[in-house]
Amino acid sequence: MSNNQFKRNKFGPAGGALLVALAAPLMVAGALSLSFVSPSLAAEHSSSGKGGSDSHGSRGGQGGKGGVGEKGQGSSRSSGGHGAVDKIFRVDASVEEDSDRPEWAGVKGGKSGGGGKPFGAGTKKGDLFGEMYIVLRDVNGVPLEDANGAELVVAFYYDSTGALVPVTDADGKLVAIPRNEEGDLLTSVTVGATTYEVVPGEVELGRLSVSRSPSKVFDHRLEEALSKLTADGAVITLDSTGRLTVDGTTIDSPLENLALYVAYMTTGTLPGVTTLPEGFDPAALLAAAGDKTGSISIDTVVYVNSILGINKGANYYDFSDYQYDRATTWSDATATVLVLDAGDPADPADDVYRPTLVNLYDAVFNNTNWTDPTSDGGADDFAAAANDYLRVIEFVHDNEVR
Repeated sequence: MSNNQFKRNKFGPAGGALLVALAAPLMVAGALSLSFVSPSLAAEHSSSGKGGSDSHGSRGGQGGKGGVGEKGQGSSRSSGGHGAVDKIFRVDASVEEDSDRPEWAGVKGGKSGGGGKPFGAGTKKGDLFGEMYIVLRDVNGVPLEDANGAELVVAFYYDSTGALVPVTDADGKLVAIPRNEEGDLLTSVTVGATTYEVVPGEVELGRLSVSRSPSKVFDHRLEEALSKLTADGAVITLDSTGRLTVDGTTIDSPLENLALYVAYMTTGTLPGVTTLPEGFDPAALLAAAGDKTGSISIDTVVYVNSILGINKGANYYDFSDYQYDRATTWSDATATVLVLDAGDPADPADDVYRPTLVNLYDAVFNNTNWTDPTSDGGADDFAAAANDYLRVIEFVHDNEVR
């Protein structure tokens, strides 16, 4: 089925082509799942000095999920250097709960103007006005560091079209920005015979910036979500996008999904919910909390987990048992969406969009599987799964029968 048959389809090639053209300088969309590397690459790239709603369809079985919520804290990183964890917490801003892009999140591609503490805001989680750079990470999402304890920040440069693209070496491996003796990032890097003027890529959280909301906001929304899930006689299933439904109604509130995500990732369960539907995946909760037109990368997952307290300081959540296979997850998944029924080619007025049951693996992913860079599970698998759930949510939302 041709993608142009759908009423609204925002996806290009589904094979994972790297699209990094940006609307604003220094900002890289969260879709770039490009910062995962093997720890053995750290030394190669250090080059540093000192400091271095119901969608009327069905879903196939989930592939190879690990016990995500049961793993808890695992990997940790060395202290010192220029760590991201101690940079990302700032003063809190106000919250707009359910819009796709709240005003306080700032203009897309730039930083928010900030905001003061709301009256009676309660415990604050901190604002994300620090540097959230795209960095080289191990399979569990832990930032790689140079010999001086400085994180390896991925180098980007503007190509001839103005797109921001990552610098790679002759083997296609990502290159880190070198540092001076004070540990500051330099503005150029030489690879072979080519010198690039470089900048760091910064992760944009968009609506996921709501993670910095006061704790009482999450407590309230968790209570609301659980009141539905634990109601007498509640029938809990999944919609075609992987989101939880209660009696046929999808839990689509971003804040409710994020509150459920925190609860599951910190306890391994949803309080009071005795049985979750087959195929439930916490990555879908994170996706349901994000911008429908956004994307989720390994950096997105790690930064959000740090803000929400899922990561405990330098102790990172252990994703080692989490495995994701796109084909297994989506091959049998379907949804009813609007599809173009073209009439007379010479008369566009004959074109009619009709509700049609489509296969999501075909319609969204062009029957193309995700290629895991390693045979191990990890944060890269979780990020890929969350991003795929987000793509399906966007597709179904944009083409839904209204």
